[in-house]
Amino acid sequence: MKQSNITSPGLLELYRAMCRIRAFEDAAEEASRGGVAAFGQTAGSQANVRGPLHLSTGQEAVAAGVCAHLKPADYLTSTHRGHGHTLAKGADLERMMHELFGKASGFCGGRGGSMHIADFSVGMLGANGVVAAGVPIAVGAAQSIKIRKADAIAVTFFGDGAINRGPFAESLNWAAAFQLPILFVCEDNQWSATTKTGTMSAGGGAAARARAHGIEAEEVDGNDVVAVSETARQLIADIRAGKGPRLLHARTYRFKGHVSVDPAIYRDPAELEAALKSDPLLIAAEQLRAQGIEQTQIDAVMQQARDEVAAAVRSALAAPWPAKDAAWSEIQDTGAGQWQ
Repeated sequence: MKQSNITSPGLLELYRAMCRIRAFEDAAEEASRGGVAAFGQTAGSQANVRGPLHLSTGQEAVAAGVCAHLKPADYLTSTHRGHGHTLAKGADLERMMHELFGKASGFCGGRGGSMHIADFSVGMLGANGVVAAGVPIAVGAAQSIKIRKADAIAVTFFGDGAINRGPFAESLNWAAAFQLPILFVCEDNQWSATTKTGTMSAGGGAAARARAHGIEAEEVDGNDVVAVSETARQLIADIRAGKGPRLLHARTYRFKGHVSVDPAIYRDPAELEAALKSDPLLIAAEQLRAQGIEQTQIDAVMQQARDEVAAAVRSALAAPWPAKDAAWSEIQDTGAGQWQ
């Protein structure tokens, strides 16, 4: 176990951020049971969350460790697995749950749901259902920051599968060419949907590809929130100092299937069993105990998170549905009648 250089209050806050993400994902998974017909399951009428959920269970340390060093003015883009990033950036947990439930009081009025959730008020520019699509959006935000000489940076989270898509390479090139204030965060959970990433990726991974573009990169144990936080702190400090883009490659593990209803029968159960022993919450709890924090206090943090999420679920259940005519608002004009 890596010894923490973070003081007990700081580590407790990181642990609290992870607990809120874990509690949110657990509740969202439960609320979505029967909400989609896939993997041999049929959709039922009792599900409160319809459609697939891409859960970040097991990956909490990456979101918590990186976002601990971000300001409200900083921009962030996420992936289809974006609940943790959104919460860690400061989005309101209750409104997030409302959005998943499809309610009018959600961030996107119930339209975005899980994969397209966004909260511009805290700089969260959106999750994205297209693999790697958030990366160039964050690069564009970083370009805007540089042009405006704003006191901010951009951060983009993406998975290990995303590094094999064109937008990732294009984004690295553009960020390096214009020395943009952006942190690339590869949240490497070892699986690209249902395929082991290592079986289809050449070379040394995200860090090697960044270095090939002249971008400094660090690799870290993504299950150790202390390691993630301390490495991210230095990289972000470099970016704020005008030293150009940086990349963080955090190796973690996806505890759940690709989506909430995916039983993940394609992976060896022994692999999951081994990964569960490196649960980021267990590692952080051990670090807290090493700093003299009592187990009762550690347990209380998780209970507070679960209580907060339970209250959000009750609120989402009681919240009103969008009005029918809202379906016709905020729709892009196709230019009907203007084009020949």
